[in-house]
Amino acid sequence: MSTPSYAVRIRLARPSDLRHLAAVEDSGAPLFEELFGAALAPVLVEPARSGRDRDLDGIFLLVAEETGSGTVVGFAHVREVEGHAHLEQLSVRPEHGRRGTGAALVAAAEEEARWLGYDELSLCTYREVPWNGPFYRRLGYREAGPLAPWQQRLHDHEVELGLDVNGVRVVMARPLRRR
Repeated sequence: MSTPSYAVRIRLARPSDLRHLAAVEDSGAPLFEELFGAALAPVLVEPARSGRDRDLDGIFLLVAEETGSGTVVGFAHVREVEGHAHLEQLSVRPEHGRRGTGAALVAAAEEEARWLGYDELSLCTYREVPWNGPFYRRLGYREAGPLAPWQQRLHDHEVELGLDVNGVRVVMARPLRRR
């Protein structure tokens, strides 16, 4: 498991954490605005779903909590899609990025999904955006292909949302093995 380079604790979200999740996710919008400029797909800067909505639509939510302050600086939302564990959203506040928090959240999500009986964790992401596809490839994720019907439906939904305007969207997955 990856260890962040500063003091955070990864844990299951509590009800009191839910109110912080949308702000964590929304904090990433400027990164996409900077990268894509005027060509930015509007869906990337729409206000994020509430943490309560995510909690109702997931198998689990994990948060990265800065030790000492107790501030939620990141989260991972995993939901079930047709019997498969799917990382729906990973968000880390940009000022806490590039310190291992995202990798620690992904590792914890993999472990939690594995203990719940899933044998793989999937996600959808941009193939070339540095903090998307390349990040997940470094963590051992590979592009799925050919896509299973349930994966194709996920991909098609992302196209319907307009996410493909800013680059190729891919489904990636990683087997979950006992360590």
